[in-house]
Amino acid sequence: MIRQNAFAKTGNSMLKGALHCHTRRSDGRGNPEEVIRLHKQNGYDFMALTDHRIYNYQNFAPETDIIIVPGMEMDCGLPESGNGSIHCFHAVSIGPSRQDGNGFAQDQRFESGRAASQEEFQPILDMLHAANNMTIYCHPEWSSTPARDFERLQGNFAMEIWNSGCAMENDMDTDAAYWDELLRQGIRIFGVATDDGHQMDQHCNGWVRVNAAPDLNSILAALKSGSFYASCGPEIFDFFVDDAGRAVVDCSPVNRIRFHYGYAPTHVVRAQDAPILHGEFTLPKSYAYIRASVVDEQGRIAWTNPIFLD
Repeated sequence: MIRQNAFAKTGNSMLKGALHCHTRRSDGRGNPEEVIRLHKQNGYDFMALTDHRIYNYQNFAPETDIIIVPGMEMDCGLPESGNGSIHCFHAVSIGPSRQDGNGFAQDQRFESGRAASQEEFQPILDMLHAANNMTIYCHPEWSSTPARDFERLQGNFAMEIWNSGCAMENDMDTDAAYWDELLRQGIRIFGVATDDGHQMDQHCNGWVRVNAAPDLNSILAALKSGSFYASCGPEIFDFFVDDAGRAVVDCSPVNRIRFHYGYAPTHVVRAQDAPILHGEFTLPKSYAYIRASVVDEQGRIAWTNPIFLD
């Protein structure tokens, strides 16, 4: 049996977290304390305030016991950006405390820039990684970057497969666009659901559930190892490949369960007379990875990270 890391029996809770949030420290509409309190009210255990090019460690609502993940968002426009066009590279950067080796200071600011290609954006990622930060590639559809435009970037542990702001404003970045294109190439990259919240109603619509102890270092280690799943509503309780070669999903009541692999059409298990809580799919022997997603009656989705079968 191969069980996806998020569902390993560790005794930890499945912590709820937000990894991409904006406030009035950059171009968000809510004050930092308002945004933090809103997430706490919605059951979040941790969150990162990732305002554009300004690093943050601070909990601006100290009466809450929410864990603040240090971070920011970096961006570079491609040369034709401007005059209403959007073509860019954005990356969320998250890291440990200063005491545990984070190379950035509270309120440290960075310049925006231009990059003619992913190779020109790579030094930005290298700088973030050298400061002991992990990076997430943001909203590939909204950025107008199909997989061929970012697939050679090195060091991103995850990419956004759901982005609430892009979903609500543009109907984009709603269901793992381009993820399988990278996975097909053997690129081991995880998928996160985020809000990228700027307007207050964009917050608390997409999150990760992390199999971790309630402390910053445990959360970061779990993210790095893929010990999490992403969701906009449904819950996933287990995902594994059994000894008979069947992929198995257990989840909250949903309308359908989908099994994804980049070289074949999606296999879908559909509800008949009542919602389903379990799905199975027998894998062909040629599969290099398998991932699953579940969709509830309201159309909300949750996504597992892949099980790699090589």
